[in-house]
Amino acid sequence: MDHRDFLSILDLTRAEADAIFQNALLYSRSTPPPSLKSKAVVLLFEKASTRTRVSFEVGVARLGGHPIVLTAAGSQMARGEPLRDTARILSGYCDCIVMRTFGHDRVEEMAHWADIPVINALTDLGHPCQVLADCYSVFRRFGSLEGKKIAWIGDGNNMANSWIEAAQLLGFELSLACPEGYDPDTVILGIARNLGAKVRVLRDPAEAAEGAVAVNTDVWASMGQEDEAEFRQRAFAGFMVDAALMARADKDAVFMHCLPAHRGEEVSEEVLEGPRSIVWDQAKNRLFIQEAIMDFLQRHTRKG
Repeated sequence: MDHRDFLSILDLTRAEADAIFQNALLYSRSTPPPSLKSKAVVLLFEKASTRTRVSFEVGVARLGGHPIVLTAAGSQMARGEPLRDTARILSGYCDCIVMRTFGHDRVEEMAHWADIPVINALTDLGHPCQVLADCYSVFRRFGSLEGKKIAWIGDGNNMANSWIEAAQLLGFELSLACPEGYDPDTVILGIARNLGAKVRVLRDPAEAAEGAVAVNTDVWASMGQEDEAEFRQRAFAGFMVDAALMARADKDAVFMHCLPAHRGEEVSEEVLEGPRSIVWDQAKNRLFIQEAIMDFLQRHTRKG
């Protein structure tokens, strides 16, 4: 079977990303095409989820398909069945695998052994579905990302890595303010810079936010880092997105957060619940972008 996977934003061309944005816009206004009619999509979750799980389940149903939620604990993977065996078994039953896991090598292994499309619904290295939806949210608000400045404030985590890849693909300027020792992945950053992406890593949140049309952040301790929370709170002191920081951004700037949010840590209550916040639109847009991604992958799958 010939098929495409979506493990990284860079698995798309610029034209394909633009087409996904246009289709997401259509799907936000009407029912998407039944490209998953009589098909099944397995949602394999090794990490907890709210927005990703629900938006994918709803999206599969709206595309006419049948979603199957599978957890590691509720499958033979909990008893040590190799991932390569799971990939081949699921390929015999289903038409797409959506995987949310820990190490990025796990989703790559799944994609290697599966002969159906595999979608990265989050790994420790990247979160392409979320960031593509966030880019779409900026597109919806400002009409284009080309030449715009986006700010990332906080941890150089999987979200930051996917934002770097998005800047490389979509042509916007990205300024990341990260504390010392919490920079994004050096390989992803190096590739983007070598290919001419306008990406800067700074230590001053105010400098990163200056003139940005969107100010982004995430929790300081991601899933699996809970035992570091107290230490990270000290390391990230001064990196909260508050009204003073938003005042450094463009006058029409929006605040963005992938959620869940810790009010009073990475973002103030005033900003999160304020008129410049588009976090609820971001969350809603996950549905439409993921529908467009699944539709795209199905159109690029040919059974042998």
